[in-house]
Amino acid sequence: MTGMEIDREKNIQRKHSAYQSLDETFDIQNETYRGQQYSQIYFARLHLMRTLLYSLITHWKPHVPVCTVLGLEEGKECIIVGTLYKHMKLKPCVLDEYSKERSAVPLVKPHNFMHPDDHLVLEDESGRVKLGGTVLSPSKYVTGGVVALHGKETTAGDFLVLDVFEAGLAPQMEPQLKSSEDKYVVFVSGVSVGSSKSNPLQFQLLVDHITGHLGDDQEQGIAAEIVHVVFAGNSVEIPSGLLNGQNLASKDQSRLSEPVQELDILLTQIAAGVSVDIMPGSNDPANFALPQQPLNRCLFPGSRAYNTFNSCTNPHCFELDGVRFLGTSGQNIDDLKKYSEARDELELMERTLKWRHLAPTAPNTLGCYPFTDKDPFLIESCPHVYFVGNQDKYGTRILNGSEGQFVRLISIPKFCNTGIAVVLNLRNLECHTLSFGAQFSP
Repeated sequence: MTGMEIDREKNIQRKHSAYQSLDETFDIQNETYRGQQYSQIYFARLHLMRTLLYSLITHWKPHVPVCTVLGLEEGKECIIVGTLYKHMKLKPCVLDEYSKERSAVPLVKPHNFMHPDDHLVLEDESGRVKLGGTVLSPSKYVTGGVVALHGKETTAGDFLVLDVFEAGLAPQMEPQLKSSEDKYVVFVSGVSVGSSKSNPLQFQLLVDHITGHLGDDQEQGIAAEIVHVVFAGNSVEIPSGLLNGQNLASKDQSRLSEPVQELDILLTQIAAGVSVDIMPGSNDPANFALPQQPLNRCLFPGSRAYNTFNSCTNPHCFELDGVRFLGTSGQNIDDLKKYSEARDELELMERTLKWRHLAPTAPNTLGCYPFTDKDPFLIESCPHVYFVGNQDKYGTRILNGSEGQFVRLISIPKFCNTGIAVVLNLRNLECHTLSFGAQFSP
């Protein structure tokens, strides 16, 4: 009896937080595909961004006239607003496979397609013009971004850029960081259950830590302060050899479902004690084009029994205790790595926020749904936390805006390669990592 009383005294209650999903923007259930092309999403993007930039450039250079590409006059300074297109010498083209002039040099797949001869073009509904000068660096910008440029037309017909104006960070609501107690959000990506790189024991250690089954009372007290878990894509890896378009034998069918079943068992353990979001990634059984729709709940018979389990879109937007989160499973940043240059992933994340667009390279080099009257990737409200999953290494920094905005940027590494999960404190938006290792000695 005394032992039971001692156990009751050690009972630790998990903290809770108010959760609200904001994924309606990325929902395509009400869209109808009628064979439309991608020009309409570019028109929608240009229209919305140009209206915004027109309202901002009056404070930037009010004395400089604004004109269209068709209205340019040689030697006359003006401001033009349009969509950037980057002409890239090394950009892969599907037609190269059918070229009559076969090259003896084998086709390679470099990690970056930048070339010194790359140049930028700006276009609007009236036409397009080649951009010149040293102010606008082709290595920084990509196809799809909308900017305002101050410059003048040269005798050669190019537009000499004298200055560049970007939209900057979107307006941000005041965060409600009034809590005096610590509450933590855990971010995990690239678990890749079923992969040869995945270590089941490593993942189980993470699950046991979140659920409070590891460590002493102090460790369990910290685990009880975890109020939310986000799986940011690539949670499973289906054996590629099975996906060959042929009918599968019964044993191969079971091999196909094993990774998902194993993931469901582990997610069920987490969902039994804390709310969890799972986002689809490039390797998960979901649609390829962005925005990726939620993984079908039928895949998770155990987890879906709990109302704490949320299958979400990619990109994913939500609020916890008044703190707004926005994140992706990494495809947008991975694509920017191929077609631009930056010091690290965090710099690319900064650019997407300052351009007010999550995926500027979509639909040019990044697959997306052909929306007709909107561009869901436009960032209308600046988040307090912006995360990107499935990156090579962990990184974080604070980005400050000109109007008092501040954003916690988080680059989440692949868990199967690093054993690292990222933890964010809702009280002050401070970040740290959890590292799990499991080694077997021969």
